[in-house]
Amino acid sequence: MSEDIRNEKSRVRGKVKVRQRGPVLLRGDAVDSSTTDQRLLDSAGPSDWLHTDPWRVMRIQSEFVEGFGALAELGPAVSVFGSARTPPESEEYASGVEIGRALAEAGYAVITGGGPGAMESANRGAYEAGGMSVGLGIELPFEQGLNDYIHLGLNFRYFFVRKTMFVKYSQGFVVLPGGFGTLDELFEALTLVQTHKVTRFPVILFGTEYWGGLVNWVRDTLVAQGKASPTDLELISCTDSVDEAIKILDASRRNGHHVAPHRPE
Repeated sequence: MSEDIRNEKSRVRGKVKVRQRGPVLLRGDAVDSSTTDQRLLDSAGPSDWLHTDPWRVMRIQSEFVEGFGALAELGPAVSVFGSARTPPESEEYASGVEIGRALAEAGYAVITGGGPGAMESANRGAYEAGGMSVGLGIELPFEQGLNDYIHLGLNFRYFFVRKTMFVKYSQGFVVLPGGFGTLDELFEALTLVQTHKVTRFPVILFGTEYWGGLVNWVRDTLVAQGKASPTDLELISCTDSVDEAIKILDASRRNGHHVAPHRPE
Protein backbone atom coordinates (compact mmCIF):
# COMPACT_ATOMS: atom_id res chain seq x y z
CA MET A 1 0.00 0.00 0.00
CA SER A 2 1.40 3.43 -0.97
CA GLU A 3 2.18 6.17 1.54
CA ASP A 4 -0.57 8.41 0.09
CA ILE A 5 -3.18 5.70 0.55
CA ARG A 6 -2.01 5.00 4.10
CA ASN A 7 -2.21 8.72 4.91
CA GLU A 8 -5.69 9.08 3.50
CA LYS A 9 -7.04 5.91 5.03
CA SER A 10 -8.76 6.14 8.38
CA ARG A 11 -7.14 4.27 11.21
CA VAL A 12 -7.70 3.81 14.90
CA ARG A 13 -5.08 4.56 17.54
CA GLY A 14 -6.49 3.10 20.70
CA LYS A 15 -10.05 4.39 20.75
CA VAL A 16 -9.34 7.59 18.77
CA LYS A 17 -9.97 7.59 15.04
CA VAL A 18 -7.29 9.45 13.06
CA ARG A 19 -7.02 10.53 9.42
CA GLN A 20 -4.27 12.44 7.60
CA ARG A 21 -5.75 14.57 4.80
CA GLY A 22 -2.75 16.04 3.02
CA PRO A 23 -1.11 18.40 5.52
CA VAL A 24 -4.19 18.36 7.80
CA LEU A 25 -4.51 15.96 10.74
CA LEU A 26 -8.05 14.94 11.69
CA ARG A 27 -8.76 13.12 14.93
CA GLY A 28 -11.87 11.83 16.66
CA ASP A 29 -15.13 13.49 15.72
CA ALA A 30 -13.38 15.62 13.08
CA VAL A 31 -12.91 12.52 10.89
CA ASP A 32 -15.68 12.15 8.29
CA SER A 33 -16.73 9.11 6.32
CA SER A 34 -15.68 10.29 2.85
CA THR A 35 -12.41 11.29 1.24
CA THR A 36 -11.52 14.45 -0.68
CA ASP A 37 -11.40 12.52 -3.96
CA GLN A 38 -14.81 11.02 -3.31
CA ARG A 39 -16.34 14.45 -2.83
CA LEU A 40 -14.54 15.83 -5.89
CA LEU A 41 -15.78 13.06 -8.18
CA ASP A 42 -19.33 12.94 -6.81
CA SER A 43 -21.29 14.96 -9.38
CA ALA A 44 -24.48 14.59 -7.36
CA GLY A 45 -22.88 15.97 -4.21
CA PRO A 46 -23.76 19.27 -2.55
CA SER A 47 -22.35 22.60 -3.78
CA ASP A 48 -21.75 24.03 -0.30
CA TRP A 49 -17.98 23.83 -0.90
CA LEU A 50 -18.31 26.92 -3.11
CA HIS A 51 -18.88 28.99 0.04
CA THR A 52 -16.29 27.54 2.38
CA ASP A 53 -13.09 29.24 3.51
CA PRO A 54 -10.66 26.94 1.65
CA TRP A 55 -12.39 27.77 -1.64
CA ARG A 56 -12.31 31.45 -0.77
CA VAL A 57 -8.53 31.17 -0.51
CA MET A 58 -8.43 30.11 -4.17
CA ARG A 59 -10.69 32.99 -5.12
CA ILE A 60 -8.49 35.43 -3.19
CA GLN A 61 -5.44 33.98 -4.91
CA SER A 62 -7.06 34.45 -8.31
CA GLU A 63 -7.72 38.13 -7.54
CA PHE A 64 -4.07 38.65 -6.64
CA VAL A 65 -2.96 36.89 -9.83
CA GLU A 66 -5.30 38.95 -12.01
CA GLY A 67 -4.26 42.20 -10.34
CA PHE A 68 -0.54 41.49 -10.55
CA GLY A 69 -0.85 40.40 -14.16
CA ALA A 70 -2.82 43.47 -15.22
CA LEU A 71 -0.68 46.05 -13.42
CA ALA A 72 2.85 44.61 -13.52
CA GLU A 73 3.89 46.67 -16.57
CA LEU A 74 2.00 49.82 -15.63
CA GLY A 75 5.08 51.98 -15.04
CA PRO A 76 5.28 54.94 -12.64
CA ALA A 77 1.88 55.55 -11.10
CA VAL A 78 0.18 57.59 -8.39
CA SER A 79 -2.97 56.59 -6.53
CA VAL A 80 -5.57 59.32 -6.06
CA PHE A 81 -8.17 58.81 -3.33
CA GLY A 82 -11.30 60.83 -2.62
CA SER A 83 -15.03 60.76 -2.02
CA ALA A 84 -17.46 59.05 -4.38
CA ARG A 85 -19.95 61.74 -3.32
CA THR A 86 -18.04 64.71 -4.75
CA PRO A 87 -20.46 66.52 -7.12
CA PRO A 88 -19.26 66.97 -10.73
CA GLU A 89 -19.99 70.69 -10.58
CA SER A 90 -17.91 71.25 -7.42
CA GLU A 91 -14.53 72.89 -7.03
CA GLU A 92 -13.18 69.66 -5.55
CA TYR A 93 -14.11 67.79 -8.73
CA ALA A 94 -12.37 70.42 -10.83
CA SER A 95 -9.26 70.07 -8.67
CA GLY A 96 -9.33 66.31 -9.21
CA VAL A 97 -9.45 66.78 -12.97
CA GLU A 98 -6.52 69.19 -12.76
CA ILE A 99 -4.52 66.77 -10.63
CA GLY A 100 -5.21 63.84 -12.95
CA ARG A 101 -4.17 65.91 -15.95
CA ALA A 102 -0.99 67.14 -14.27
CA LEU A 103 -0.02 63.63 -13.21
CA ALA A 104 -0.50 62.32 -16.75
CA GLU A 105 1.56 65.15 -18.20
CA ALA A 106 4.31 64.40 -15.67
CA GLY A 107 4.46 60.80 -16.89
CA TYR A 108 2.44 59.05 -14.18
CA ALA A 109 -0.41 56.63 -14.62
CA VAL A 110 -3.35 57.57 -12.39
CA ILE A 111 -4.91 54.87 -10.21
CA THR A 112 -8.21 55.43 -8.42
CA GLY A 113 -10.95 53.33 -6.88
CA GLY A 114 -12.72 53.56 -10.21
CA GLY A 115 -15.95 55.02 -8.88
CA PRO A 116 -17.74 58.36 -9.33
CA GLY A 117 -17.01 61.70 -7.67
CA ALA A 118 -13.40 62.52 -6.84
CA MET A 119 -12.23 59.20 -8.28
CA GLU A 120 -13.89 59.95 -11.59
CA SER A 121 -12.40 63.45 -11.64
CA ALA A 122 -8.81 62.19 -11.41
CA ASN A 123 -9.47 59.48 -13.99
CA ARG A 124 -11.05 62.05 -16.27
CA GLY A 125 -8.07 64.39 -16.03
CA ALA A 126 -5.64 61.62 -16.92
CA TYR A 127 -7.89 60.22 -19.64
CA GLU A 128 -8.42 63.54 -21.38
CA ALA A 129 -4.69 64.34 -21.16
CA GLY A 130 -3.80 61.11 -22.95
CA GLY A 131 -2.32 59.42 -19.90
CA MET A 132 -3.02 55.96 -18.53
CA SER A 133 -6.14 55.95 -16.37
CA VAL A 134 -6.68 52.96 -14.07
CA GLY A 135 -9.70 52.09 -11.94
CA LEU A 136 -9.68 49.46 -9.21
CA GLY A 137 -13.32 48.89 -8.32
CA ILE A 138 -14.80 46.99 -5.40
CA GLU A 139 -17.94 44.89 -4.99
CA LEU A 140 -20.35 46.81 -2.74
CA PRO A 141 -24.12 46.63 -2.16
CA PHE A 142 -24.44 50.15 -3.59
CA GLU A 143 -21.65 49.86 -6.19
CA GLN A 144 -22.22 52.07 -9.23
CA GLY A 145 -19.64 50.41 -11.47
CA LEU A 146 -16.48 51.83 -12.99
CA ASN A 147 -16.61 55.36 -14.36
CA ASP A 148 -16.31 56.17 -18.08
CA TYR A 149 -12.78 57.62 -17.95
CA ILE A 150 -10.80 54.42 -17.43
CA HIS A 151 -8.44 52.68 -19.83
CA LEU A 152 -7.70 49.74 -17.54
CA GLY A 153 -10.27 48.61 -15.02
CA LEU A 154 -10.43 45.76 -12.52
CA ASN A 155 -13.17 44.86 -10.08
CA PHE A 156 -12.32 43.16 -6.79
CA ARG A 157 -14.35 41.22 -4.25
CA TYR A 158 -11.96 41.81 -1.37
CA PHE A 159 -10.86 45.17 0.02
CA PHE A 160 -7.48 43.89 1.18
CA VAL A 161 -6.57 42.63 -2.31
CA ARG A 162 -7.55 45.95 -3.83
CA LYS A 163 -5.55 47.86 -1.22
CA THR A 164 -2.48 45.77 -1.99
CA MET A 165 -2.71 46.88 -5.63
CA PHE A 166 -2.89 50.55 -4.64
CA VAL A 167 0.25 50.27 -2.53
CA LYS A 168 2.28 47.91 -4.70
CA TYR A 169 1.95 49.87 -7.94
CA SER A 170 2.06 53.47 -6.68
CA GLN A 171 4.96 55.85 -6.17
CA GLY A 172 2.81 58.09 -3.99
CA PHE A 173 -0.71 58.94 -2.83
CA VAL A 174 -2.70 62.09 -3.44
CA VAL A 175 -5.71 62.30 -1.13
CA LEU A 176 -8.63 64.54 -2.09
CA PRO A 177 -11.40 65.35 0.40
CA GLY A 178 -13.28 62.20 1.30
CA GLY A 179 -15.09 60.21 3.95
CA PHE A 180 -14.54 56.98 5.87
CA GLY A 181 -13.27 55.04 2.86
CA THR A 182 -10.75 57.75 2.04
CA LEU A 183 -9.62 57.95 5.68
CA ASP A 184 -9.21 54.18 5.74
CA GLU A 185 -6.96 54.28 2.68
CA LEU A 186 -5.05 57.27 4.03
CA PHE A 187 -4.27 55.82 7.46
CA GLU A 188 -3.47 52.38 6.11
CA ALA A 189 -0.92 54.00 3.78
CA LEU A 190 0.55 56.05 6.62
CA THR A 191 0.76 52.96 8.85
CA LEU A 192 2.56 50.96 6.16
CA VAL A 193 5.05 53.76 5.59
CA GLN A 194 5.53 54.43 9.33
CA THR A 195 6.23 50.76 10.05
CA HIS A 196 8.51 50.39 6.99
CA LYS A 197 6.28 47.76 5.46
CA VAL A 198 6.54 49.67 2.19
CA THR A 199 9.27 51.83 0.73
CA ARG A 200 8.80 55.35 2.01
CA PHE A 201 6.87 57.50 -0.43
CA PRO A 202 4.89 60.75 -0.24
CA VAL A 203 1.34 60.98 1.05
CA ILE A 204 -0.13 64.30 -0.08
CA LEU A 205 -3.35 65.70 1.36
CA PHE A 206 -4.87 68.05 -1.20
CA GLY A 207 -6.97 70.82 0.33
CA THR A 208 -5.61 72.61 3.40
CA GLU A 209 -9.03 73.84 4.52
CA TYR A 210 -10.44 70.31 4.49
CA TRP A 211 -7.43 68.45 5.89
CA GLY A 212 -5.89 71.16 8.07
CA GLY A 213 -7.89 70.20 11.15
CA LEU A 214 -6.81 66.56 10.83
CA VAL A 215 -3.13 67.49 10.47
CA ASN A 216 -3.35 69.82 13.46
CA TRP A 217 -5.06 67.11 15.53
CA VAL A 218 -2.30 64.66 14.68
CA ARG A 219 0.28 67.24 15.81
CA ASP A 220 -1.51 68.72 18.81
CA THR A 221 -3.08 65.52 20.16
CA LEU A 222 -1.40 62.37 18.87
CA VAL A 223 2.14 63.71 18.90
CA ALA A 224 1.63 65.99 21.91
CA GLN A 225 0.38 63.07 24.02
CA GLY A 226 3.11 60.74 22.85
CA LYS A 227 0.83 58.50 20.79
CA ALA A 228 2.90 59.23 17.71
CA SER A 229 6.43 60.44 17.07
CA PRO A 230 7.15 64.02 15.92
CA THR A 231 8.90 62.49 12.92
CA ASP A 232 5.61 60.86 11.92
CA LEU A 233 4.41 64.30 10.88
CA GLU A 234 7.02 64.15 8.14
CA LEU A 235 5.01 61.39 6.48
CA ILE A 236 2.28 63.87 5.52
CA SER A 237 2.29 66.79 3.11
CA CYS A 238 -0.68 69.14 2.78
CA THR A 239 -1.14 71.63 -0.03
CA ASP A 240 -3.59 73.48 -2.28
CA SER A 241 -1.17 73.63 -5.19
CA VAL A 242 -1.21 71.06 -7.99
CA ASP A 243 2.27 72.17 -9.03
CA GLU A 244 3.60 71.63 -5.51
CA ALA A 245 2.04 68.16 -5.36
CA ILE A 246 3.79 67.20 -8.60
CA LYS A 247 7.08 68.64 -7.34
CA ILE A 248 6.85 66.56 -4.15
CA LEU A 249 6.17 63.40 -6.17
CA ASP A 250 8.96 64.11 -8.66
CA ALA A 251 11.48 64.90 -5.92
CA SER A 252 10.62 61.67 -4.12
CA ARG A 253 10.91 59.73 -7.37
CA ARG A 254 14.32 61.23 -8.16
CA ASN A 255 15.77 60.96 -4.68
CA GLY A 256 14.21 57.69 -3.66
CA HIS A 257 12.86 59.12 -0.40
CA HIS A 258 10.24 61.46 0.98
CA VAL A 259 10.96 65.19 0.98
CA ALA A 260 10.22 67.74 3.67
CA PRO A 261 6.43 68.09 3.95
CA HIS A 262 4.35 71.20 3.64
CA ARG A 263 1.73 71.52 6.37
CA PRO A 264 -0.87 74.17 7.13
CA GLU A 265 -0.29 76.48 10.06
